[in-house]
Amino acid sequence: MTNAVIECILSRSAAKYYDPTAALSDDQIRDLVRIGTSAPTSFHLQNWRFIAVRTPEAKARLSPIAWNQPAITDAAVTFIVCGQLADSSVIPDRLAPLVAAGVMPEKMVPEWEIPARDLYMAYPQRQRDEAVRTGTFGAAAMIYAARSLGLGSTPMIGFDAEAVHQQFGLSSDEVPIMLLSIGPERPGNWAQKPRRPVDDVLDFI
Repeated sequence: MTNAVIECILSRSAAKYYDPTAALSDDQIRDLVRIGTSAPTSFHLQNWRFIAVRTPEAKARLSPIAWNQPAITDAAVTFIVCGQLADSSVIPDRLAPLVAAGVMPEKMVPEWEIPARDLYMAYPQRQRDEAVRTGTFGAAAMIYAARSLGLGSTPMIGFDAEAVHQQFGLSSDEVPIMLLSIGPERPGNWAQKPRRPVDDVLDFI
């Protein structure tokens, strides 16, 4: 059984070759991020930020601190996907639009904020783990959105995180999760590589 969404997922592969003459418009980049931010986040924290590196000057700053990977310069845009350390104090602001829209009763806000505070406040590792999860969920949504639009994508973890912090002004609560290049492809990219059999990775209990 399949449909267009499943086929999009199953046909995705990491692009190696991009058309270096192609560009994405501001609206196309905004749409990709809008789709990315539809992904789930714990307690509706929405603890992410996306830096769209697309000008030649910005690419020249990123490339040497990202192992000079060709996708940085060739793809239309490379996103620095940032997760923000989980901070329960932002929850009332993040839930306010839900309350205003009548989705959530106002009295329920503390029922989300208090357990989130207990879960994260005294646990730095949990705060960072949540930043990584959040950024990864958002990036995954963008990867499949790109595929559905006929664009290639390449997630990359090969970069100097400290240098990215300095060069691109990340705040102390932001973790650069990955780089994600997106753009029109040129010929030569592989189809999706075969995966391990499901029975090797699935247990029924």
